[in-house]
Formats: sequence, structure tokens, C-alpha cells
Amino acid sequence: MATNPSSTQMQPLYAAWQRGDLAAVVSLGSILLMRFPDSSALLNLLGAAQASLGRREDAAKLLERAATLAPDSAETQGNFGNLLLQMGRHREALECFLKALAIRPALAELHFNAGVAFAALEQPDQAITAFRHALNIKPQLAPASARLAALMQARGELAEAIKLYKDALAHQPDPLTWFNLATAQRNAGLMLDSIESYRKALALNPQYAEAHSNLGEALRDNGDIDSAVSSYEAALAIAPDLPQAHYSLGVLLYDLGRLAEAIPHLEASRHDDWHDRVLYCLYKTGQLDEFRRQLDSRAAVTPHDAPLLATLSAHHAASYGVEDCYTFCPKPLEFVVHGHLDQLNADAPLREALLRDITRAAIVERDQGRLHFGVQSSGNLFRRSEESFRQLGELIKVELRRYRQQFADSPFDLITHFPDELDISSSWYVKMRKGGHLDSHIHEGGWVSGVVYLAIPEGDPSPEAGNIEFSTNGDKYPVQHDDWPRKVLDVQVGDYAFFPSSLFHRTIPFDSAEERICIAFDLKPAAKP
Repeated sequence: MATNPSSTQMQPLYAAWQRGDLAAVVSLGSILLMRFPDSSALLNLLGAAQASLGRREDAAKLLERAATLAPDSAETQGNFGNLLLQMGRHREALECFLKALAIRPALAELHFNAGVAFAALEQPDQAITAFRHALNIKPQLAPASARLAALMQARGELAEAIKLYKDALAHQPDPLTWFNLATAQRNAGLMLDSIESYRKALALNPQYAEAHSNLGEALRDNGDIDSAVSSYEAALAIAPDLPQAHYSLGVLLYDLGRLAEAIPHLEASRHDDWHDRVLYCLYKTGQLDEFRRQLDSRAAVTPHDAPLLATLSAHHAASYGVEDCYTFCPKPLEFVVHGHLDQLNADAPLREALLRDITRAAIVERDQGRLHFGVQSSGNLFRRSEESFRQLGELIKVELRRYRQQFADSPFDLITHFPDELDISSSWYVKMRKGGHLDSHIHEGGWVSGVVYLAIPEGDPSPEAGNIEFSTNGDKYPVQHDDWPRKVLDVQVGDYAFFPSSLFHRTIPFDSAEERICIAFDLKPAAKP
């Protein structure tokens, strides 16, 4: 008895498949299968039809049998692997792809699918290798370029990620790839490019709510506040419950001092530090009873790991003479560290390289409300491709480990829950000219913050001019007295300062004609699942 149907018997199935009549494929195929139960070709076609109809469990049984009967068929192994991938059975899918690759190692799509499985199994090195193999064989395979770009972006290799996204788009324009390119460009400080890419994503899909929201963030960073608000509103018109859009609009209103308007958007977002920012709004608008009620509720939950909440609790306690119930870092001035990096001395090659790269790098500078007579860079410097920024990032990580060790005996959450992974989540340069200063503020999204000094103006008659000042009071918080401690660091070229992100700090104005240049950063814990 024949194992496989004849070509004449299979022809009606192929014809039905070609015209998209999957029900006919299943009906005719099921009848044939009773006569030819060991036909891998029939099982393969019938399984593909069932999968296309969404009947994955039925399809899996058919394709598994086909793969068992045809262990040397790369197509059959690959089809079964694709279905397993769709079903989330990533390890089994990978086994199928590796079997298929042993048979047909020159098939780019198999390398791509193996890369997808490796990535899902959190094996990024193997995924990168697989995607590179796919692109070596078939450079125009856009999904492989896009997937590889995402992995390189996650590693901070932004220049390569941007190139790969562009390669993918050259072969296959796609709104998601434009969106991902825009995020990489924004992280690299290429803000105008990022804005253009978000807009191209929206040209392909005007209903892409997340793209409207992210465009709003890029426009905000570029100083176009009205357009940013319009983008957030466009996102919420499409997706009224989109957390990121509510949060971003709430934070923008918060930064603009429109605190009453910010509260409902922050509450609707339930995103990131929304509750801490609501407490800030309540405190600064004098809604003390509600502030105290919510503060007590938050303090009852440990660990105490929110810098903004720590600032609010400490300030309220000191202003009203009550106990500080939040133990992130109740004595932040004692955790200010002033040090020096010889690698940043006036004549050091690294300092010269940093100043050169700050001048030459294609980084969009932006104004920000608290910075006067100066500019701040966009993106994350330490994730850029310039070696100087990467080298400085590694030096800072060494000093951060020493900082942690210096306070190892502290009972405060700042140290007991200090991040194990030193992810410097944001880094930027600040350049100030004559009259420059930075108003009092904290870094809500950090844990430990810091700054290194590359150029300090000289000749100013005021001994504190251009220095950094720390205090437990700032940002125009409501106060009941004027007795607030402060600490001023006399900073020189090559110096650094580390401090809890919850501590108020500002730059004292200076009148020298020379520029003041520094690089600031935040160490932030990994995102909570």
C-alpha cells in the first residue's frame, strides 16, 4: 500500500490552499488522511491549514507526527517549529529549528526563527549570532535586521542598532520598526531624528497610540511643549486608558507647576512613581490632611525605596517637627561624598576627549525649566558609541561600588537595598555660561545621583560661585521655619560628587565668562516586574 497520496489526489488540496479555502483543505485532507495516515506531506499541509485556522492544538498533533515521520525534512521540522514558537513552546521550537538547520544550514529563515526562539529563552548572545547568520545569507531579511537591532539597543549599542533599523526599513517599511528606531535615536540624543521617525511611524499607522505618546515625550524634551500636549491628547483620544500617555502628560503638567491638573492623569496612569508624584502635588498645594493620610499608607509598605517619597516625608517631618516615617535615607546630607578622579585632571587625555566629544557629537541640546543660562544634553551619554563616555561610565561604576562599601553598615534602605546591577539609567552633560545656575531640585527617578566636573569657571569674586549646594529644603516646598541645614562643596576640575537622589541640590550662580561643564547621572534600580 502506498504511503503518500498521488499528485492527482493531492491536487485538489493544493488548489484549495492556493485560493485560501482552508476549510476545504481540512475537509479533503481529513478524508485522504484516513487512507494515508503516514503521509508526512499530507500531515504537513493539513497541519498548516489547521494552524492558519487558529486550531493550534490540532495542528500541533498533525505537525508533530509529520516531523516524526520525516526527520530529514527541513521544511517539516521548520513548520512544526514555527507552530511551537507561536504556542510559546520556545525550547521545543528551538530543537526543531536546530534539526532543520542541520539539514539546510544555508536557509536564512531557519536561522531567523532560531534567533527568535533564543531571544524568547533569554539567550541574547545565541540570538544575536543566529540573526547575524540569517543576514549574512540574506541581507534583505528585514525582520532579522529589526530583531538584531532591538538586541543591540538593549545592550546600549545604539549606533549599530540605528543602522540595523534603517537597513530593515530600507527593505520593509513598518510602523513598529520606525517606532523602535525613534526610541534608539532618542536614547542617543538624536532628538530631531527621533521626532521625524515617530512621525513616519504615524504616517503608516495614524492610530498608533504609543507612537503619539512617545512623540509627545520627544517633543517635550525638544522644548515644544504645546505640540507635546497635543501628542499626548492624540494618544488618549485613541486609547483613553493608555498608562504611559496619562503618566507623561501628568508629569509634564507637574513640571509646569499645574499640579491640580496633573493629579487626575497621574492617578489614571497607575504607572511608575505616579503615587509619589500625587503626594508631591498634595503637599505643595497645601492639602495636608490627604497628604498625611496617603503618606502613612505608603510608609506602612516596605522597603522604603522611593526617593521622591523620601524627600516629601523628610521635609514634612522637619518642617512640622514630627518623626520621619520613611527610612530611605532620613539623614541625606551625611551621604554626600566628594571625591576626585585623576583621569579627569586638567591635562588628562580622557578629560580632553570628553570635552571634544561633547563639542563634536551630534547630540541635541535642550533647555529645561530649572536651568538658567545653560543647556543640557538629550539621551543617555553613557550608552552612546563614543569611547570617552563609555570609559567615564565604567570609572563611575567603580566609585559607586566604593560608595556602597563606605556606608555598608548603614541601616537605611538607600544602602540595604542598593541596586546590585549598576545600571546608570540616565546621564547628560550641562553647560552653563555667565550667570548660569540650576534651581534646587531632586532626581525623582534615581537612587544615587552624581556629577563629575570637566570645566570650572575661575576668577569669580564670590567664593561659592559655581559650586554645588545641598540642603534638606528646596524646590519652593512649603515651610514652617527657616532653619534648614546646607552643605556646599568647593568643586574643582576632576572632582565628583555622589549623593542620595532624594537630596535637594542646586548650582550657585557665577559671573565668570568661562563655561562651567559637568556630566551628571542617575543610578537606578532595575524595573520592578
